Amino acid sequence: MKLKDIVNREIVNLTNCEQEPIHVPGSIQPHGFLVAIDKDFVIRYTSANINNYTSLEVEEVLQNPIELLIGNDQLAEFKYYINHLQEKLTSPHIVNIDNTQFQCVIHKSNDLLICEFEPVSEQIPRVSTVYDQAINFAKYMGQAMTLQQLCDNVATEIRALTGYDRVMVYRFDKEYNGEIFAESKSDDHEPFLGLHYPHTDIPIQARQLYIKNLLRLIVDINYTPVPIFTKEHATNESLDLSHSTLRSVSPIHVEYLKNMGVGATLTISLIHEGKLWGLIACHHYSYKYLDHYTRIAAQLQGHFLTSQIQVREMAEEYIVAATINKSLETLLNQTFLPDRVSLNDLVHQPQILEICHAAGVAVILNEVVYKAGKTPEDDSILKIATWAKERASKGVYSTSSLPKHFPEAEEWCSTASGILYYQLGVVHNETIIWFRPESLQTINWSGDPEKAIVKDINGLSPRKSFEKYQQIVKCQSYDWTKTELTAASTFSYSLQKFITLILLTEEETRQRELTKQLKESNLELENISWISTHDLKEPLRKIQLFSSRLLDLEKNISPDVSITLQKMNASANRMQKLISDITNYSKIRHSENSFESIDLQKLIDKITQELNDEIEEKNAEVTTKGLSSLEGIPVIVHQLFSNLIGNSLKFSKADVPARIHIAQEAEPHRSPEPHDTKLYTKITIIDNGIGFENEFNEKIFKIFTRLHASDKYPGTGIGLALSKKIMQLHNGYIFAEGKKNEGAVFSLYFPA
Repeated sequence: MKLKDIVNREIVNLTNCEQEPIHVPGSIQPHGFLVAIDKDFVIRYTSANINNYTSLEVEEVLQNPIELLIGNDQLAEFKYYINHLQEKLTSPHIVNIDNTQFQCVIHKSNDLLICEFEPVSEQIPRVSTVYDQAINFAKYMGQAMTLQQLCDNVATEIRALTGYDRVMVYRFDKEYNGEIFAESKSDDHEPFLGLHYPHTDIPIQARQLYIKNLLRLIVDINYTPVPIFTKEHATNESLDLSHSTLRSVSPIHVEYLKNMGVGATLTISLIHEGKLWGLIACHHYSYKYLDHYTRIAAQLQGHFLTSQIQVREMAEEYIVAATINKSLETLLNQTFLPDRVSLNDLVHQPQILEICHAAGVAVILNEVVYKAGKTPEDDSILKIATWAKERASKGVYSTSSLPKHFPEAEEWCSTASGILYYQLGVVHNETIIWFRPESLQTINWSGDPEKAIVKDINGLSPRKSFEKYQQIVKCQSYDWTKTELTAASTFSYSLQKFITLILLTEEETRQRELTKQLKESNLELENISWISTHDLKEPLRKIQLFSSRLLDLEKNISPDVSITLQKMNASANRMQKLISDITNYSKIRHSENSFESIDLQKLIDKITQELNDEIEEKNAEVTTKGLSSLEGIPVIVHQLFSNLIGNSLKFSKADVPARIHIAQEAEPHRSPEPHDTKLYTKITIIDNGIGFENEFNEKIFKIFTRLHASDKYPGTGIGLALSKKIMQLHNGYIFAEGKKNEGAVFSLYFPA
């Protein structure tokens, strides 16, 4: 039989260690042996050291059934154990091989079963010992008030249980740098408590493997890896040893441990909320083997610890949260007037800083900064707000190291190393920002983190120095906690409502002032209107009277003087008409007459009689179609149609009989205004006069607007503006369409 080993011989160094396939090393540690069997219980892989523990050689075992190794008499129990693997997760199966007892642990790996055999230790703990430890753990778990105390107790108990020289609880931060959070050690070793280790010490694939396999044992750091063999061409796959206890470890990690002077290790994963929270790292400074049951007992304590992490963290947070909530409640229960003076008073309340444990706060409204405590200058605050707004997610942004992301902020480290930003609104750029100064932190590293990789004659290798190295962290504040973020969010929501109330109050004040100014302007306009319609009429009548008397003396005055007097009299008459139209225009706005049903046909007949002289002069014809009734104010509706018919007569063509047609459509219409969905009665007035360019169809309704010279077409320019005012008073519309030298169409829309 031709054999091949599956050892992974890729060259591993610190330049590629993060890609090292540590789950398929192709070798194991020598304190046990391994076989891998298929679904037919045929051995497909075996470790090279099988003959160190049994009388069989590698060649004899491969491609043969498992009973060759364990014997037919144990096969049934072996298969039963495999069929109930899920129920036997912590209990190994005891097998007798060549009169030696082995504890066998089995797990699935793809389509194979990995069977790991270790000789049964003579020092298996008694059940009473394990029971005593469980009782003791339950006792100190209840006594420990903080997470720190609990971790200290776990480290102490595991060291007593296992006998390792040093047991540490190793906690990761969010970048996976590690900190020795708790420690129990023998007196002759220096303490590691409080030391930090860079994330490069435990590469990402190693952290992922710690999540899959919660326990890793290295019995002797100086071990020689044992290769795993298979029959050549029997399989081309590597053997996944992710869940293996005997799995050989990375040579880089072995070198790292040797540099630390460690002889043996036990590592237990601490998983919290599906993530690697930390490790229980047990170090021994010489060879140390730990039996399976003791390992499980230690691992169980790790499980107990992770089950308590959230409880302890919540308990610690509760104490902080109680203080924060008290400050928040005090703040929210205060009453302030809705004005900017009160906003400034609110910002200076001490509780606004207490709810976030901040040193300063700033509220920005209309680019005005209201601030309290230790903050940057106003211009700097506005820069920070603009920068944070662009990076905020749903209007919120927080960081404990602002200069790291915003280099310009380095000059504000003493006041704004950390910021908590909330956008309160977009119209007036309402914003609140809490500030924290830098907290000069001294971090004790186990060796210089910048020298975690050493270059020597052998190339790149793990660092050899683990001497304490102190790092002063600048321009960084304490992190914002969940409790602080929640309190800030609650207050920001209330502040947003308060600012909205301020803005509404200010707008109401502005509107009140504008209304006052408008009333004053209206009074002034009414005074002017009174002067124009009353005080001006008297001198105007005298001008007309004196000019008429002088014209009666026509025989005694020269022709030039007579012409001048005639022009003066005509101007006075035009001014009289203008004053009359202004009076009518003013009256429309103050009309309080009630609406009545108006017979439109009778109204038009009455108007044509009134305009009979003009109609005969223009040789005009006024026709109607379908006129019925409509709701309106009779006096001003009469004025409306009189203006429009008179307008058509005025702008008729010379030497062409004027034709004016007035029609009312039977079915209600929608307004041409796009957003108006109500129904209207449509009336059109069509003439064949001189018309106008359609670009002026809106301009002609503006007061005093004229398209033609007054000497040719007399008038004041108020008639159509008055018509539009009348339609507005009736909640209707008037539109005009014209064609030059062809005529005009006026469309009236009265609410149906």
